[in-house]
Amino acid sequence: MTERSENPVFRTPDGSEAQYGLEREAQLPMTGWQQEVDRGLELGLEAAASIRDRSIPTFSRGELPHYAGINTFLKAPYLEDVRRVGEYDVAIVGIPHDSGTTYRPGTRFGPQGIRRISALYTPYNFELGIDLREQISLCDVGDVFTIPANNEKSFDQISKGVAHVFSSGAFPILLGGDHSIGFPTVRGICRHLGDKKVGIIHFDRHVDTQETDLDERMHTCPWFHATNMANAPAKNLVQLGIGGWQVPRQGVKVCRERSTNILTVTDIVERGIDAAVDFALERALDGTDCVWISFDIDCIDAGFVPGTGWPEPGGLLPREALSLLGKIVQKAPVCGIEVVEVSPPYDVSDMTALMATRVICDTMAHLVLSGQLPRREKPAYIHAEANMQVDQAWT
Repeated sequence: MTERSENPVFRTPDGSEAQYGLEREAQLPMTGWQQEVDRGLELGLEAAASIRDRSIPTFSRGELPHYAGINTFLKAPYLEDVRRVGEYDVAIVGIPHDSGTTYRPGTRFGPQGIRRISALYTPYNFELGIDLREQISLCDVGDVFTIPANNEKSFDQISKGVAHVFSSGAFPILLGGDHSIGFPTVRGICRHLGDKKVGIIHFDRHVDTQETDLDERMHTCPWFHATNMANAPAKNLVQLGIGGWQVPRQGVKVCRERSTNILTVTDIVERGIDAAVDFALERALDGTDCVWISFDIDCIDAGFVPGTGWPEPGGLLPREALSLLGKIVQKAPVCGIEVVEVSPPYDVSDMTALMATRVICDTMAHLVLSGQLPRREKPAYIHAEANMQVDQAWT
């Protein structure tokens, strides 16, 4: 009989992603995990005497168990005092707004849905060799107080909230909400750019460049109004994944007139991911100082993300979308990201909300890998004084 080795050797191909993941994990600290354990025992009481694992508290105060606890994103600390947001590297902000929806409402529940399923995740990613708990500080500031049935007042609230987080130096990650929030979020960024400029990289199946829809600024309209601002030139708007049977001609006309930049899914697949990334970065970074990423979950094929207001077959595959996103984040000075159009009432087994969670976690990981997080100092493009007059007519 062959003897079994007491110390089996795990073999992976040299230079493989698996080899990197195995080696990288050994280099990651456990400091954040120990702090979480200590905090849980202090605030949640020591466990009952029958519990052998003495790192477990009586009341859940951390990652485990995944089904317990209060649903912040990744169970990050809830920051009730938003005046302290600048003490964190990353701030999660919910935007529960769907009054800009023109057909299937429900995205006001997007932040809740994303936070709920994010409890399924750990802060650690094997392939990337990243442990967010050990490498950045993350907080959840809760939701902006939006005004039901009033887009313009909600937009004002959103712009003020985003401007506050952005100007603090914390990296803003926004949980939408319908895509009408794209305008007020960019407006909030622009208020603290001074004379700097931002490029917009927009993942979507729809161009969202109409001036109005049903006589209002709706979720089909954010980029018409965002690119009216001098800080967000239309020539730096890059739209990835556009196509299908839901692209209004009024919006296409605006794209043509303003010389925005579009790649369809076929363009991306046939040219290749790397070529699409190069195109996006070349156009978005031409004369700008930073990049805002607007990720509409419906850019992914509807078979993978049923829980959205405007599902469209033929979109990007999840691996394609995540690869595009990761390569862009690694190479661009990203100033924030919004993930929009997650609609839990239409979701199946939280698939769409889970995809949104993956987009957010991958973004944070690639920001760490590229050295953009944690921030050692506030980026130079953030201007301390607010300019409340950033709206102007496009020329």
